[in-house]
Amino acid sequence: MNKVITVQNLIKRYKGAEKSAVDDISFSVGEGEFFAFLGENGAGKTTTISILTTTLSKTSGEVKIAGFDIEKEARKVREKVGIIFQQPSLDPQLTAEQNIRFHACLYGMYGYRPAFKFMPAAYRNRVMELAEIVGIQDALFKPIKKLSGGMQRKLEIIRSLIHTPKVLFLDEPTQGLDAVSRRSLWEYINETREKYGTTIFLTTHYIDEAENVDTVCLINKGKISACCSPTELKLNLLRHELIMDAEDRTALTNELSSLGLPFTVNGRIVVPYKEKSAQEIISKIQTKLTVLKIYEPTLEDAYIEFLTKQKGGAHV
Repeated sequence: MNKVITVQNLIKRYKGAEKSAVDDISFSVGEGEFFAFLGENGAGKTTTISILTTTLSKTSGEVKIAGFDIEKEARKVREKVGIIFQQPSLDPQLTAEQNIRFHACLYGMYGYRPAFKFMPAAYRNRVMELAEIVGIQDALFKPIKKLSGGMQRKLEIIRSLIHTPKVLFLDEPTQGLDAVSRRSLWEYINETREKYGTTIFLTTHYIDEAENVDTVCLINKGKISACCSPTELKLNLLRHELIMDAEDRTALTNELSSLGLPFTVNGRIVVPYKEKSAQEIISKIQTKLTVLKIYEPTLEDAYIEFLTKQKGGAHV
C-alpha cells in the first residue's frame, strides 16, 4: 500500500514549555486507509493534526502528505487535503454558499463568479448534492451569523468535501450534529472513500465512530502508545468471553476442565478466550447448554481500558 501520510520523529515544543506537546512520534497512513488518532484532551492530537494540515509549524522531524513536504511544499499539500477543524473557521459576514464558493475558487476548481446562479452547473449541482446530504439546503443562502452552531458545522463539512480531497482530515467532525446528521455524514464519507479512494484521518471523542477503521493510533502525553487495528487493540487489552450455563452444571465444568479451558463461576460460567475462536470452543462442548452468550468488547471498551492502564503507569 502506498503511503499518503508519513510522519518521522515529529516533535513540537511550544515556546516556554518544559515538555514537548508532541514528543518524537512516527507513523504512516496508507492510501485509501481509514485511520483514527485517539487520545485524551491535551494528549497531542490537535497539535499533530494542525502540523499535518500546515496550520502549525513543527519543531523538528519530517512530515509528508501525498509525497509533499508540509513546510517546503505547503501549498501543494493544501491542494490535496480537506479539513474539518474542531473550532469553527467560517466568515460570519458571508452567506453559507459564499463561504463554499470562495473555498472552491481558492482551490482553483472554478473561476470566481459574483453570484451562485452564474457559477458553472457542476459547482451548483455539487453544492446542492452535499447540502441535501447534511440537511442545510434551506439555509444555504442565509448569512452565517443567522445559522445555529449545528448548521455551521454542517456547512464546514460541505466546504471540506467540495474539491474531493485526496486526504480528508476530520477533527471531531460530528461535534454538535444530531444522530440523523451524524449517520448521513458517515454514510457519505464512506461512499466518498470507496468511490475516490480518499484517505480518512480522524480524531473523535465518539469512539464508536472509529470502530471500523483500518488502524487506530493511541497518543498519550505526546507519545504514541499503540498503533494497530482495532481488533489487535481489543485482543491486547481485553478478554473475549463466552457466558454459558447448563442444567447439569457439574458436567459442564468437568468438561471445560478436561478440555483445558479456564473458567469462572459467578452466577453463570464465564470462559475467557483469546487464542481460540468462540466457534472452536463451542464445537467441542457436548453438554447441553441452557445459556450461551458471546461477549465481544467494543473499541470504546478497549480505549477506556487503555486510559485506565496509562493512568496506572502501564503500557500497551
